[in-house]
Amino acid sequence: MKRNLKRFKEVRKEIEVGKMSGAVGTFANIPPEIEAYVCEHLGIDTAAVSTQTLQRDRHAYYIATLALIATSMEKFAVEIRNLQKTETREVEEAFAKGQKGSSAMPHKRNPIGSENITGISRVIRGYITTAYENIPLWHERDISHSSAERIMLPDVTIALDYALNRFTNIVDRLTVYEDNMRNN
Repeated sequence: MKRNLKRFKEVRKEIEVGKMSGAVGTFANIPPEIEAYVCEHLGIDTAAVSTQTLQRDRHAYYIATLALIATSMEKFAVEIRNLQKTETREVEEAFAKGQKGSSAMPHKRNPIGSENITGISRVIRGYITTAYENIPLWHERDISHSSAERIMLPDVTIALDYALNRFTNIVDRLTVYEDNMRNN
């Protein structure tokens, strides 16, 4: 996860850019100094090259990075799920008093949190294709990407935040059965 934190810091540098160069990006009615002033005031860089829109590869890189972070968590979650099987039982997610594990077998302790993280990770990865398809725009100026990004960017960001919080809770409260680990 340390590598993922490093990746996230790197992608932030890529997406923290702005443009304020007029309707078609030519600075015809807004001088470059205004763009520089606004971006500096916001604490972001100016885009080296932009027209009517910022280059969408930045956004695709962001989505791909968040998908990689989600997939790394999923890797841990799948391992927890496998190690919590009845025949293995090396680890176990916390199980609250009165909690039901399964509608058919209430006594069973399913790794619900890890299963949830697995599903969320799949949803996040599903947005990668849309992010890549948003990169090519007609003459660098159409807004076909806009409707997709209005859904995709908040969805991915909020879903990853939720999964990170859920995963942290799972790891903090994970029960480890050392004897079973030694025996297996």
